[in-house]
Amino acid sequence: MSTGTIIKSVTARQVYSDRGHPGVEATVTTVNGAKGVAICTAGISIGTHEVEFAYDGGSKWRGKGVMRAVNAVNELIAPVLTGMDAAHQQALDQAMLDLGKQRLGGNATAAVSAAALKAGAAALGIPLYQHIGGVNACTLPVPGVICLVGSDRYGSGARSGGKPSYAFMCYGFDTFSEASYAGWDISVEWSEVLNKKLGVPKHSVAHTPGVPRGIVKDDREIWDLMVETINKLGYEGKIGIQVDVASETYWEESEGRYIGLFSETPKTRDDLFKLYHLMATQYPFVILEDPFDEDDYESHAILTRELDIQIVGDDLFTTDPVRVQKGIDAGAANTVLLKVNQIGTISEALDMIQLAYRHGYGVMPCSSRGEGADIADYSVGINAGTVRESATGPTGNRFLQIEAELGKRAKFLGRRGLKGRRFQK
Repeated sequence: MSTGTIIKSVTARQVYSDRGHPGVEATVTTVNGAKGVAICTAGISIGTHEVEFAYDGGSKWRGKGVMRAVNAVNELIAPVLTGMDAAHQQALDQAMLDLGKQRLGGNATAAVSAAALKAGAAALGIPLYQHIGGVNACTLPVPGVICLVGSDRYGSGARSGGKPSYAFMCYGFDTFSEASYAGWDISVEWSEVLNKKLGVPKHSVAHTPGVPRGIVKDDREIWDLMVETINKLGYEGKIGIQVDVASETYWEESEGRYIGLFSETPKTRDDLFKLYHLMATQYPFVILEDPFDEDDYESHAILTRELDIQIVGDDLFTTDPVRVQKGIDAGAANTVLLKVNQIGTISEALDMIQLAYRHGYGVMPCSSRGEGADIADYSVGINAGTVRESATGPTGNRFLQIEAELGKRAKFLGRRGLKGRRFQK
């Protein structure tokens, strides 16, 4: 038996992340020279039920330094994993879990877990998506292009991390390549529309604009422009709208209302129900993410029954099998957003994915926690129907590379990749 996949070393360091604050970068090297490198960083909008990260506190890095987590990798995790087999992901993750996630920090375990996964694939000489899903890994998901962020249009949303964010979802195509081009095409046009209609400076496909305060009175003005752009390019019925509401960040417990969400007018739960029905019936919204407070399973369940589109739980589920099971029992949402770094290890995330699939839920990978272009391999590895953004940029490039590698085996489900009765017809 080959010993090439045996782990030779595990190291970590603090690095800058694309989120603007420090992240943990872990490197796992095997005896045969294969290497896996992965970064774990916190998101902008963070659910209260996510695994706890290890931070340094104090004034340096505004309290968000991660040397505690780095030291946990170098001093506690490395001695345990060295000598283990990088191809045996579950055993590696369990060894870290036995040390204790609270003791190590979820950012330490997540970075090492992902790095080990990549090292295992490299040591075996196979693509990461094949290492995850075997020969059945051949489905490319419906991608999107983010088109608008911003939380201060109506003088609220300081806790939202730039939400709601909107994206164009490119689903009505035969291949990922065609969907990717449509994403690029509409992004370029959208920049022109925002500039001409709202005075927003032109931006590149790689940059996401926001609408300054006082420019619009209601997000419906933005939706109208999105529909106008879709139709102008002939993408009606082929491109829809996704919104990450992050609604819990607008919830004011003392007032029992959502403040500054979609417009200046405060909204009750019933107000949001009416608005979501409008979005699903009079606009081409195909995905609503976190439409209610992160602990409001009942409202998510009612909305899922009443609408026939994809309802995604991010802060609702936090990639946690326990919270996903609670959602399944309640009938809340029909899709789980996958962020490995919310739960702490690859194995726990894969357990959650299998639980979701067994109960007819979709899984929508998201790269907001440092996964980068690896999210493409994760998506194909689990045969995901949809993915957050990813039509263009480095992740889009990786998807196109995978599509070319798979050749005739590559599958793109198009509209059937979306959850909701209307898309399965």
